[in-house]
Amino acid sequence: MEEKTIYIAGLGLIGGSIALGIKRDHPNYKILGYNRSDKSREIALERGIVDQATNNFKEFAPLADVIILAVPIKQTIDFMKILADLDLKDDVIITDAGSTKMKIVEAAEKYLSSKKIQFVGSHPMAGSHKTGAIAADVNLFENAYYIFTPSTLTDDATISELEALLSGLHARFIQIDAAEHDRVTSQISHFPHILSASLMEQAGDYGNQHEMTKRFAAGGFRDMTRIAESEPGMWTSILLSNREAVLNRISDFKERLDTVAQLILENDEEGIWHYFDKARQTRKEMEIHKRGGVDSSYDLFVDVPDEEDVILRILELLRGTSLVNIHINEENREDIFGILQISFKNAKDLQRAERLISQHTDYKVTIK
Repeated sequence: MEEKTIYIAGLGLIGGSIALGIKRDHPNYKILGYNRSDKSREIALERGIVDQATNNFKEFAPLADVIILAVPIKQTIDFMKILADLDLKDDVIITDAGSTKMKIVEAAEKYLSSKKIQFVGSHPMAGSHKTGAIAADVNLFENAYYIFTPSTLTDDATISELEALLSGLHARFIQIDAAEHDRVTSQISHFPHILSASLMEQAGDYGNQHEMTKRFAAGGFRDMTRIAESEPGMWTSILLSNREAVLNRISDFKERLDTVAQLILENDEEGIWHYFDKARQTRKEMEIHKRGGVDSSYDLFVDVPDEEDVILRILELLRGTSLVNIHINEENREDIFGILQISFKNAKDLQRAERLISQHTDYKVTIK
């Protein structure tokens, strides 16, 4: 069986999860890792995420058949400059895991074009609020889009080789032009983070004069601002590497806010109704609850009474089922019921949970 050496720079959530996915389908491959943090290297070695680890990026690069740069965007570009001066294997495949692609593809074409390498940009569209090697999860990318953005350094076989390498991630592979990737993600990923952070900043300032703001903040506000807890450094890098597209989305949104403000100013009841109805219909038509054409919104909602130990009783029913997260949405309700939201890794666990809770309780169970 052919053996390959894979070098992953960055042993955090993304890099560590990629390594675990590779090991699942290719246990004979040797996986080398780089991380500046001693703790992450130690955890990666203890968990068997990598076979060897270093804090010197240059050390393992010449040994690799594939190099995966799972580090922040600026560091990815800095590492490309370093790779340009190293004695790498002929036809080594180099890829990354950045959230923006155009700057990275341009850097690869600028710094690596003189070498006999293959480069393709990559963006695995999955993540978690958890960080570091300790959070690495072999199932992180299951059914998620894993996007490839080809460059002038991408050979005909480059992407198929990467798909074979990453088969253990169980992701949905797709190709898209780097510039178009950045335009699309500016709308559905980058701008929403700006909006979420702005809502939190606004509410925080408003709460200084209206103290009940913080107490009443729940439901839709909580859901819209969850991503405001994202890591600031990462999002600074993302926005500055996709400036034009993000600024375009901000400008467009300002115009839309002005439009609805005018409808309110004019007491245009019909116009306001159509404004919300259009949004509702558009959301229904979008594949928000799907990844790669496969249902992936594995969320169960249970109306539960405000009684002692009710959550523990439900969790006991689900013993042995893999849970991703639970949310207890019980603040500010107008009746005696709260909503328990339980998230699962797959549809099988979701269906099992629905069956068990329905059979053993009289609580209303909903799948959305």
